Amino acid sequence: MISHTIGDLARHMGLPALKRAAGAVTRLVPIPQPVLMVGPGAAVRLAEALGDFGHRRILVVTDAQIVRLGLLAPLTDALQRVGRGFVVFDEVEPDAPIPVVERGLELMRRDACDAVLAVGGGSVIDAAKVIAMAAANRKKPAALAGYFRGLHGPVPIYAVPTTAGTGSEVTVAAVISDPEQQRKLVVADTRIVPDMAALDPTLMTGLPPAVTAATGMDALTHAVEAYISQWASPATDRLALAAAGMVFTHLPRAFAQGDDLLARERMALAATYAGMAFTRANVGNVHAIAHQLGARYHTPHGLANAIMLPHVLRFSLGPAAPRLAALARHVGAAGDDVADAVAAQRFVDAVQSLNDRLAIPRRLDALRADDVEALARAACREADLNYPVPRVMGLDDCAALLRAVLPLPRGAARQRRDAAAEATGAGAPAEDAPAGAARRAAPRKKAAAGKAQAAAPATARRAGGKRTGTRRAAST
Repeated sequence: MISHTIGDLARHMGLPALKRAAGAVTRLVPIPQPVLMVGPGAAVRLAEALGDFGHRRILVVTDAQIVRLGLLAPLTDALQRVGRGFVVFDEVEPDAPIPVVERGLELMRRDACDAVLAVGGGSVIDAAKVIAMAAANRKKPAALAGYFRGLHGPVPIYAVPTTAGTGSEVTVAAVISDPEQQRKLVVADTRIVPDMAALDPTLMTGLPPAVTAATGMDALTHAVEAYISQWASPATDRLALAAAGMVFTHLPRAFAQGDDLLARERMALAATYAGMAFTRANVGNVHAIAHQLGARYHTPHGLANAIMLPHVLRFSLGPAAPRLAALARHVGAAGDDVADAVAAQRFVDAVQSLNDRLAIPRRLDALRADDVEALARAACREADLNYPVPRVMGLDDCAALLRAVLPLPRGAARQRRDAAAEATGAGAPAEDAPAGAARRAAPRKKAAAGKAQAAAPATARRAGGKRTGTRRAAST
């Protein structure tokens, strides 16, 4: 307990001043932005544009699911039409494990590729960024972890996101994972922002509702944490507010009707805006915790963010109330006639309500009570050293946040539902609403999966290019 107290004092007294100085510097650092192509068919237009850039051979980084669903074929066909050689690396897995990234790097070197095209979710784009940087600097991926660890900039990077959440197509960071140490590593460098990105809603229409929900809440977390950050600026505020409003409006539509192209396009833009916002304003305690859950349990990053977001915002209500109130008014959760403290609480409630509507569980089944202290230590360390949060988490604070999402004891949820039904004659209580929503969403998921499989070609062929083995991987 004494060591906790000393650590908390050091965090409160020393690091905030350093973070403020870092924030001032961050506002001055030039950060490039990619050329964006937006709308149906944007992915193919990007691939066709690569014909003008004179690349000898392009490493196409993706995952097996993208290949299996036939989403990659139109891009590789376009590359063939414009006379660009390519090789496909389709082994990327969630969280971009270092051994997988190293295999992609080996393929890039073996085939003398001089550009990288990422087609997939955040893990795919992050893996491509690290491969491009490692190839240019002749370093192992793990050696790039940290800030500006490469002498040279990467080979050209192009990105086609197939989910709307991470914003990796516009950010200066790439997250990879170390399976042996059960931790995530961040490679940060302004030069790894892709040169060009395509936001193509047609690539996202087949996403299962659960993936749509988790990735969309990832974008909301980016926007909210950027807005309440101590590094926020008028420029990041505009982007964060726009992204938050778009998520509240369009994510429920994309979740309920996966083929709604307008909702998909607006969510893709929301993710990009949020990525631009947190690139300068940074993220916060939600991400510090979510990264540990992903590293230890392989919890999808967006899902971990979604589960933790209401709890961390409730913890931050005091110092962040004016900012959370502004978010509430922007998304329509409160009016101008409501005091900031009340409006801020309404925003937290609106986030939880959105989670429930999207069938996001309130608890993390993988979380174990025995792991809470270690997870809290790692999360506090990450937040202390990196994030300009409105309220600093002590170890006990973080442990309490984690315990709030521990799974219920076996049988407790059923007993609670039975007791509520007997007492009121109604259905499940609010705590169990996400589980019911998940069951109701199951037929939609099955139908969407069937539609995607029907649309996929019987075999994924590569014309004019090579490809590696097709290991199963999720594009999340």
